[in-house]
Amino acid sequence: MDYLLIFYGVQGTGNGHITRTRVMAKELYAQGFEVTFQFSGRSADKYFDMEVFNGYQLKEGLTFNTEKGQVNYLKTALQARPIRFIRDVNTLDLKGYDLVISDFEPVTAWAAKKQKIPVLGIGHQYAFNHKIPKTGSDPIADQVMKYFAPADQGIGLHWHHFGQPILPPIIETPEFPKSIVDRKIIVYLPFEDQNEVIKYLCPFENFEFHIYAPQPVESRYPHIMCKPLSRDGFQKDLYDSAGIISNAGFELASESLQLGKKILAKPLHAQMEQISNAAALEQLGYGHTMFDMDVAVIENWLHNPHAVRITYPNVAKIIVQWIKDGMPELDMAFTEGVWDGVDVLQTKPINTR
Repeated sequence: MDYLLIFYGVQGTGNGHITRTRVMAKELYAQGFEVTFQFSGRSADKYFDMEVFNGYQLKEGLTFNTEKGQVNYLKTALQARPIRFIRDVNTLDLKGYDLVISDFEPVTAWAAKKQKIPVLGIGHQYAFNHKIPKTGSDPIADQVMKYFAPADQGIGLHWHHFGQPILPPIIETPEFPKSIVDRKIIVYLPFEDQNEVIKYLCPFENFEFHIYAPQPVESRYPHIMCKPLSRDGFQKDLYDSAGIISNAGFELASESLQLGKKILAKPLHAQMEQISNAAALEQLGYGHTMFDMDVAVIENWLHNPHAVRITYPNVAKIIVQWIKDGMPELDMAFTEGVWDGVDVLQTKPINTR
C-alpha cells in the first residue's frame, strides 16, 4: 500500500524533535510523498531554520514549564489551555490524508484518533513502551507517556536495542571529522540559568566553551562564547569539537555519538525521559552524567579523553521505505537487520589541534 498524503505532527518544545523531522522530511520527499507539517509547543518566533518543511502549520499544543533545570508541574498545569487545545483538536481537518505521523505531537495525534485516521508514532518517547532503562518514573510521567500523543503503532528509537523491537536514532550521517580541536567544548543547557552555567565554566581557562542558548547572555570571559541558537552554526561548532555538555535530550546525544564526541549530560530534574536517558548513557558506557552543576565532575570529565563513536545507518530512509512497502509488522527479524548496520567504537581524540 502506497500512502500518498501524509500529515506530520511534531512536538516543537525541544529542538531534537525538529532535527529528527528534518531528516525524515528529506527522505519522504525523495520517495515522492506529499507531506503537510504541523508544529506545536513553542511560539512562532522561536522556530528557526525551517525551510525544509516547505511551509508548515503552527498550533499552540501542550508543553512543559521548566525553570532552573527542573520541570515545574504546577506551572505546567496552570499554563495549560485545555479549551484551546480541545478546539485545535476539533478544528484540525485531516480529511483526505492517508496517514498521520506524530513525533509526540498531541494535537495531530488526538485529531487523527478522533477522525479514525491511522497514526504512526515515530520518536524516542515511543521506546518507553518497551523494556528499556527507565528511572525517575512516577504516575504523572507514566500517564504523560501513554496519553500525551497516542499512536496506533509506535516506532521507538534508542541508542541500543536492549533486546526490544526498537530502532536506532534518526540522524543525519555526516563524515567523521578528520581533526578536532581538543579543547573545544559545546555547551547546550537551555533550561539552566545561563549566568550560572558561565559561573561553573569560568575556572577552566585552558578550554574553549561555546554556549548555545535561546537567549544568550553576555560573557566577560574570553574562553567562553555565548551564541544564539542556529542549526548551521551549532553543527559547524559541534563537528570539530572534543565534547558536549548538555541536558540529557535524546537527539543531540545521538548526533554526538555519531560524531564520536564525549558527552557530559545533566538531565532535567523531575523529567523521567531525561533521567532515563542519563541512566542509559551510563549503563551503556556512552557518556557521563551529573545531576547538578558540579565543578569537580566537570573538571574530571574535561580531562578524560574517553569517547564513543557509533556509526548508525540511515534509519529515516529505512522507515520511509517501510512505509512505502505498506508498513509490515516490525518484528525482531526486521529490527535486528537494522541493528546489524550499527558499529560501536571506543575512541579517543586523535589528530587534535
